[in-house]
Amino acid sequence: MARRVEIQRVRNIGIMAHIDAGKTTTTERILFYTGVAHRLGEVHEGTTITDYMEQERERGITITSAAVSCTWRDHRITIIDTPGHVDFTAEVQRSLRVLDGAIALFSAVEGVEPQSETVWHQADQYRVPRIAFVNKMDRVGADFHAAVESIRTKLCANPIPIQLPLGAEETFAGVIDLLAMQAITFDEASLGARYTAGEIPAEWQDAAHRARAAMVEQIVELDDQAMEQYLSGTEPSIEQLKAILRQATLALRAVPVLCGSAYRNKGVQQLLDAVVEYLPSPLDIGAVGGYDPANPERMIERQPLDDEPVAGLAFKVVSDRHAGRLVFVRLYSGMLEPGQTVLNASTGKRERVQKILHMQADRREEIPAAFAGDIVAIPGLRAKTGETIADVKHPIVFEKIEFTEPVIMQAIEAKTSADQEKLAAALAALADEDPTFQYKTDPESGQLIISGVGELHLDIIVDRLAREFGVPVRVGKPQVAYRETITQSVVASGRFERLHGANVFVAEVTLAVSPAERGTGFVFSDALPAGEREFLPLQCIRAIEDGARETLVAGPIMGYPLIDIAVRLEHASAAQTEPNEIAFRIASANAMREAYRRAVPVLMEPIMALEVTTPDEFVGDVIADINSRRGRIEHIEQRGIMSVIRAHVPLEAMFGYVTHLRSLTQGRAVYTMTFSHYEPASLTLQNAYA
Repeated sequence: MARRVEIQRVRNIGIMAHIDAGKTTTTERILFYTGVAHRLGEVHEGTTITDYMEQERERGITITSAAVSCTWRDHRITIIDTPGHVDFTAEVQRSLRVLDGAIALFSAVEGVEPQSETVWHQADQYRVPRIAFVNKMDRVGADFHAAVESIRTKLCANPIPIQLPLGAEETFAGVIDLLAMQAITFDEASLGARYTAGEIPAEWQDAAHRARAAMVEQIVELDDQAMEQYLSGTEPSIEQLKAILRQATLALRAVPVLCGSAYRNKGVQQLLDAVVEYLPSPLDIGAVGGYDPANPERMIERQPLDDEPVAGLAFKVVSDRHAGRLVFVRLYSGMLEPGQTVLNASTGKRERVQKILHMQADRREEIPAAFAGDIVAIPGLRAKTGETIADVKHPIVFEKIEFTEPVIMQAIEAKTSADQEKLAAALAALADEDPTFQYKTDPESGQLIISGVGELHLDIIVDRLAREFGVPVRVGKPQVAYRETITQSVVASGRFERLHGANVFVAEVTLAVSPAERGTGFVFSDALPAGEREFLPLQCIRAIEDGARETLVAGPIMGYPLIDIAVRLEHASAAQTEPNEIAFRIASANAMREAYRRAVPVLMEPIMALEVTTPDEFVGDVIADINSRRGRIEHIEQRGIMSVIRAHVPLEAMFGYVTHLRSLTQGRAVYTMTFSHYEPASLTLQNAYA
């Protein structure tokens, strides 16, 4: 039997932050100091291990999350370096779904930025314990205390600094450990690999003692017994303080804050110490809940133990040019070996595990077994993102991962007719990898349409088609992915009658269809009279729901998908014939189409949350430009010499905004844009499609 690392010494963590906060640089330093890499990889040189795609190295950004493992203080740490750009938040989301803890990186200059907030709230959703690292303390404008305060106010968190920076900007020399009360400085010649812990310089003594007193007060407030001890005049020991802080971090009641400069090789080893000391092992996370696929009402748990039945979640699919289709699986319980047969509990199909791979970014190593708590890649598995892999005799289904809907689309075609088939296969592989990427053939024009969450997202898709799949393509202008909904409540009936051989299939359905609350999608309820329900099998009611849901694919105005529709089943009968599921499904669809026609449908357009950070002298120009794009200014905030403008703007008015903003502000403003919600399109647009 293969040997394993003790599960309490396993850490599965992610590094998450706004774009350009230093996630990849920090990961590269971690790999260097733990001996995985023998030279420092740099983003600007295109030599990083985790940013291995050509597009990542050219643009200097992370596009796909990469998994790497290292060892520190006899602990095995698996790190997932996630993207910071808003177009790739799905990568962050699916990583957070399977991670036990996270390092939240913040720039000491900017503090909490828009994408930091997005990923922080995603981590809240999945209840992921975090530690914070205030990076770039060497940069002009670095302010550790302002960054900590922004974590407190903008993220409503409880940050507890356990370090103080030793200087800032060009004078940044190291960190002060407030628990041990030591100054830690780093050796430049060894690229920070060697460091010295010594006495705190005299000019920093007062600040260090004040910061330590504040830290101790914050920590003892988290534990009643420690608070009593502290009020009686006895300060808890360093071990006690660490234990209290660890428990509070695991319970999401506190966030230990460290600082440093990954690029200048300062503070990274102490960050690794904090990962070991404060972030959870799979044992600390405990049992993971799911449901019985045969009875979704019955909840089941799996303990993170090797002798439990196998249970894991497929959280990422990669098309690898050497190994083919790789499925990344987080194993929550049990032990998995090559040759073992597992059940895809989400689909009910059995599969055989041929190989198990341990991944180091794009490098792979075959391993003899995977254990509870491991993150591995399995080639040849047919599972899709969000599906559960389980023991054949003990099935369980874990909660799926919900992803952002695509809001932007583009027409695409292969440059030569010979490449048409290759293009279809390549798009299928990319859609398999990326749940936020979709493609379809427009039934009216016959054009191939690709959809994604942003312009960069689709740019990368087109680039990958040419480079990875050898299919150069022509693309049309990006278009908005509109939606449709209804504005009035109606009651509509649908009937289906068909003679099939000696059998007559008849079904009649009456549905009350009304607008649902914004963002709820499709809501189905059953208000059948007791007499009708008694004679109607449950599968027929489900068929009626399915028939209604299927009509959401194409609305009555322009064939865009329908959103926010509430349906109540009021009557269903089979008119003295045997109830038939297909007949009810078709009758239900007929009733829905009749309802849409009479319920005054409207076109809905995607509204984006825009945040522009601009020097003060350009604020007026930026606001005027946003207003001209039908935008609504929500908030203006001062951040040093910069102003932050938050607004809601229709996506339709935002194509090419990056170029316009640069010319408007002499290239000094930056912006982020994320999908917010749908709302009725302007009258001009409504009339254009009428």
